[in-house]
Amino acid sequence: MRAAAISMPRLDKMPGMFFSASPKDLKEPNHSLLDDKTQKKRPKTFGMDVKAYLRSMVPHLESGMKSSKSKDILSAEEVMQWSQSLEKLLTNQTGQSVFGNFLKSEFSEENIEFWLACEDYKKTESDLLSNKAQYIYKVFVHPDAVKQINIDFRTRESTAKKIKAPTSTSFDEAQKVIYALMEKDSYPRFLKSNFYLNLLNDLQANSLK
Repeated sequence: MRAAAISMPRLDKMPGMFFSASPKDLKEPNHSLLDDKTQKKRPKTFGMDVKAYLRSMVPHLESGMKSSKSKDILSAEEVMQWSQSLEKLLTNQTGQSVFGNFLKSEFSEENIEFWLACEDYKKTESDLLSNKAQYIYKVFVHPDAVKQINIDFRTRESTAKKIKAPTSTSFDEAQKVIYALMEKDSYPRFLKSNFYLNLLNDLQANSLK
């Protein structure tokens, strides 16, 4: 499901995006040498930019949440509600984090990352839609995307056309496909996984103390 990292055009100058500092902004000795190394390792730099964007957009997804912290803010009843529907799970930030870690263990974290990127995109100001649409497309939708999502050819082509004149709904069709994929495939396995069951058991045990 995941595509291997490949060389992509530099996107760290796009306004409205969330990026880590570029090499030229780093005040280190041997400045030119650092720039040369960065140019030679462009795919790695691009991957770091993707992580920086996702980390800025949804900090809890990239960094994860320590179980002890989760226990402080969660109740067993709340976690049990995650089993009612994928929608219930994804409306909870800690639920997003735990589910994201589960998908990462299955090498399919691009699904929730894309879904969350779409949710963030819908809240974007109109003058920034074009830049962000191009970024999301290149990272997740393009046939050679670094984190290519598993959507059919028709949806991929339709999305490519929509971002030429982007609106807040440009990714809705692709987002629905990925949501349905997670709901049918990953979500049932998540509910049977140690990621979910261990957290629930720990919370239930703590509530009895």
